[in-house]
Amino acid sequence: MTRLKTFLFLAVTVLLATSVLAQRNYNDYNRIGIQGGVSLFDINTSNFVTERQTGFAAGFTTRGSFRNDFDLIYGLTFFSNKVGVLGSNLANSPFEKQFITYTIPNVQLNFLGSYNIVKHHFSIEFGPILNVNGNMKVDSERLENYILDGYTTLRAQDIEDISPINFHVMGGATVGLESFRLSAQYQYGVTNMFNKLNDQNLENPSGDPFKGNSSTIVLMAVVYF
Repeated sequence: MTRLKTFLFLAVTVLLATSVLAQRNYNDYNRIGIQGGVSLFDINTSNFVTERQTGFAAGFTTRGSFRNDFDLIYGLTFFSNKVGVLGSNLANSPFEKQFITYTIPNVQLNFLGSYNIVKHHFSIEFGPILNVNGNMKVDSERLENYILDGYTTLRAQDIEDISPINFHVMGGATVGLESFRLSAQYQYGVTNMFNKLNDQNLENPSGDPFKGNSSTIVLMAVVYF
């Protein structure tokens, strides 16, 4: 959690400085808002069988006019993502498999471009996101020693310590009013969030490196002040 707190401090500092700059430069339109919604999170990987699950997101955002039909959006968003990984209790019921739910807390700092199709009402958005996350924690202690599907000794808790810094690319759209919008976006993780597992001497019968790229659908409501 220390890395999340450090990132949060730096991100808030950047946002405050950028917000002051925006107030000076975006005379035409500049709004600060709060946002909240749900995340539908999964990991694209050949190492494990995964299941998309629902988490939540909340944060702060700023939208300002940039040039012609373009706006700039920057913000700080807190996520509690969830994902299922298939496993079983080999000791008691090896044939009864279930998805083990993990929670991944993370904070995102984004800097996005927005093209206004209908100014203040409908726009498409795109850009990079810096993501800092904590460990991928098993929700239930009862399932920590379950063996993951395709392995004989790799336990659910053995893959909790994942890479903390990841970069995403995002594309999406918002629709609504000048002070209230609904947004839908898709984020793809371009970095390997399982890369840190390759340094942990874990069971790996295939011999292929552990590799996973996040895949997230985010649905949110935004209120601007």
